[in-house]
Amino acid sequence: MFRRKVCRFCADKGLRIDYKDIKVLSQFVTERGKITPSRITGNCARHQRELTVAIKRARDVALLPFSTVKS
Repeated sequence: MFRRKVCRFCADKGLRIDYKDIKVLSQFVTERGKITPSRITGNCARHQRELTVAIKRARDVALLPFSTVKS
């Protein structure tokens, strides 16, 4: 049996999703620049959607890279 992961945003009400908070957003992006799925992170559907929008906004404003792969 495995233990169900808990959404860290539901568990900690003080933690907010903001596109300017790169420290929090970078935890949900792989080293290749992909957004980590909720089955891996344990986020609920609501917070995963908010997280995806925040990551995409941070990429548009050039706070996060689209990818870090160099040729």
